[in-house]
Amino acid sequence: MSDLIVALGLVLVIEGLIWALSPDLGRRLLATAVATPEDTLRKAGWVAVAVGALVVWMIRG
Repeated sequence: MSDLIVALGLVLVIEGLIWALSPDLGRRLLATAVATPEDTLRKAGWVAVAVGALVVWMIRG
């Protein structure tokens, strides 16, 4: 359970860095996401889930 909390904390750090260091980049990323078809976003999300699970499995194995 503590690993999950640490992982969520790291997500917040990375997300926060985008907004803290380059708010304009964050806005452009959001605009791109809005303009991207839902099906494409969904597929990209599943790819990210699969890659993330693979990384965790390889590290924690």
